[in-house]
Amino acid sequence: MNNSAIVQVRDLFKTYYEGDLTLTVFDGVSLDIAEGEFFAMIGASGSGKSTLLNLLSGIDKPDRGAIVINGTDITALDDRRQTLYRRDHIGIVFQFFNLIPTLTVLENITLPKELAGSRHKTNEPRARILLEQVGLAGRADAFPDKLSGGEQQRVAIARALLPEPKLVFADEPTGNLDDETGAQVLDILLRLTCHAGKTLIMATHNMDIVRYADRVGRIHDGQLRIEPA
Repeated sequence: MNNSAIVQVRDLFKTYYEGDLTLTVFDGVSLDIAEGEFFAMIGASGSGKSTLLNLLSGIDKPDRGAIVINGTDITALDDRRQTLYRRDHIGIVFQFFNLIPTLTVLENITLPKELAGSRHKTNEPRARILLEQVGLAGRADAFPDKLSGGEQQRVAIARALLPEPKLVFADEPTGNLDDETGAQVLDILLRLTCHAGKTLIMATHNMDIVRYADRVGRIHDGQLRIEPA
């Protein structure tokens, strides 16, 4: 394996079964992603972009193959250790924000660390710094329903970055936003991740985003083909 890569995927297979139908999502995929790289995944709906993110984060399990992240083979971990690894080392930004409506912006950001046993007051200073970095310094006490979609996604970015992960996954992070707002959110995401030395792996349909990527992988018929960025 390539020791300079933060993500190493080897001979990955994943199949789903729906009644008598067999759906082969990945058929022997291998991939290295370097630390600090912005890697964009493209492909038709249902091609496997979100599935690959779920496999890389340990949310889903491959049929066979190895996934090594920063020296840890996550495919060798049990469910509990995969959950802990994901919580402590990976930031995830979802398309639909996934904020808890009964919590304030600040509480949404600090919640994952609190669930890990860290006190709110310990995390609050960094959460407020992140809020300032995403342009929401004055909205700490607001509830999600008082925010626009773009503002909610900024909160989700701050939440993902609170544990200071080296690796960030983004699944269609601008897919639920208009073009102008999506561009603003993308700028913030890039500035706080790959521009800050973190590795960003993104699934997207938006070809305007692809031009910012260091490399692009197209998923089609169970294979991942690297294309020019």
